[in-house]
Amino acid sequence: MKSKVYFTKNITPEAVLKLYEMLGANLKGKVAVKLHSGEVGNQNFLRPDFFKPMIDAVQGTVVECNTAYEGKRNTTEKHLETLKTHGWSEYYPVDLLDADGDDIVLDIPNGAVIQKNYIGNHADRYDSMLVLSHFKGHPMGGYGGALKQLSIGVASSFGKAYIHGAGEPEKIWTADHDSFLRSMADAAGSVIAFYHNDLAYINVMKNLSVDCDCCAVAEDPCMKDIGILASLDPVALDKACLDLVYASDDPGRDHLIERIESRNGALTIDAAADLGYGFKEYELIEI
Repeated sequence: MKSKVYFTKNITPEAVLKLYEMLGANLKGKVAVKLHSGEVGNQNFLRPDFFKPMIDAVQGTVVECNTAYEGKRNTTEKHLETLKTHGWSEYYPVDLLDADGDDIVLDIPNGAVIQKNYIGNHADRYDSMLVLSHFKGHPMGGYGGALKQLSIGVASSFGKAYIHGAGEPEKIWTADHDSFLRSMADAAGSVIAFYHNDLAYINVMKNLSVDCDCCAVAEDPCMKDIGILASLDPVALDKACLDLVYASDDPGRDHLIERIESRNGALTIDAAADLGYGFKEYELIEI
C-alpha cells in the first residue's frame, strides 16, 4: 500500500495551509498543534508567524512539553518564558502538556522495546492533533521529523527520559542506541492510538542544519531549503523527506546524510513501519 504525501517547493505560510487542505483531514474538536518552541539561542527553529494561517485555520492551541535536560525549557516556569520570548504566546493560546500533575500512562502492547509511554496530563484536553515538524538533523536521532515530534515531542519530561533510556530513564544518555530509536517508534504509535488516528502531519524542510532546534548552539544550515510535505501517514512523510535529501544535488547534503547515517536514523522509520501504523511506500504528489 502507498500513502499519499503532498509536496511543494514553495515554502510560505500560505503553502503550509494549502497542503493541509489537500489532505482533507478535517481535524475534529479541540485541536492540539504540536510544534517545537525552539531552545533559547537556537537560530534555525521556525518562527510563530510562519505557521499563523495554518494554526488559525484549525483554531488550534500550541502545545509543548518540558525537556529532560538543562536549558531554558526544562521547567514549566522557564518554558513558559521561552514561549513568550519566542513569540508563541503572543500569536496563539499555548499549553504545556506536562505543566502540572501526574502523567497519562499509555500502554504499548505491541511495543518492540517499551510497553509504556508517559505524556502530560493536559493531552486529554484535546480531541485531535496537528503535528508541525521542522525537518532537520538531530544529534541523537540522526534526523528530526514527524515521528520524533510524536514520541519525544509529546512525551512529558519524565517520558522523554524513559524513551531515551529505552525504558530505563536513569540511562537517558547511555542506553543502547538502536533500542532508543525503536523506543521512539513505539512511543509514536501510542500517541496515534491515544488520538484515535485523528492526526495530520506537516514537515517543513527549511533551515536544514545537522542539529535540532533543541540545541542552544546549533550549526547553521548545511544545504538549501527543499520544501514542505504533508501526509496523514507520519512514516511515509519522514521517509519522503529522507529520500528528498538523498536525491538532492546540493553540496551540503553529504554532511546531513553523514549525521543521519552515523546515528542510524532511518531505523526509527523502519521500526514504525514494522509496528503497522504507517507505510514506507508512498506516492509523492507535487503541488
